[in-house]
Amino acid sequence: MSGDGSSAGVRDGALLLAVARGTIAEQFGGPKVQRPEGEAWLEERRAVFVTLKRDGELRGCVGQLAARFTLYEAVREAATSAAFRDSRFFPLRPEELAFLQLEVSVLSPLEPLEVTDEEDLLRKLRPGVDGVVLSHQFRSGLFIPEMWKQLPEKRDFVTLLKRKAGLPPAWVPGTKVERFTAEHWEERA
Repeated sequence: MSGDGSSAGVRDGALLLAVARGTIAEQFGGPKVQRPEGEAWLEERRAVFVTLKRDGELRGCVGQLAARFTLYEAVREAATSAAFRDSRFFPLRPEELAFLQLEVSVLSPLEPLEVTDEEDLLRKLRPGVDGVVLSHQFRSGLFIPEMWKQLPEKRDFVTLLKRKAGLPPAWVPGTKVERFTAEHWEERA
């Protein structure tokens, strides 16, 4: 697992991963996940993404950009949505659960990033650190910071994010850019 490196960070990440996996297992008849007692930090309102991978390939990724739920409820909601409501995939089948690796990302608040054009954005991006939201009118797309592992080149990162957002290849003036960071934990494969 990764996280802030402290023993508390590792323990917290392990707990969030267990909540995510247990929540999905509940849908297949597993025991109900009990809210851990004495963990006040789980009551903080936080934005979360849960990612599911099978054999290193994406199998689902859903979350919230806004901190609408407590951390505990946000992880449960994102895990359920990633498993059963990610429109890019068929709903998870019970036999797949054993083969999944789960990841949980807890996001910082969004921060506006003022840019004049795509070259300015490329100069200001921090690979491996920034998650990015691009939006223009009714279109938007986002990559969490973990996407830098798959797209380490800034230009590739932005090109695919524009495509995900449904934006044209050329930079559209007035495109809004926001960035965020995330604490990230993942199950060992």
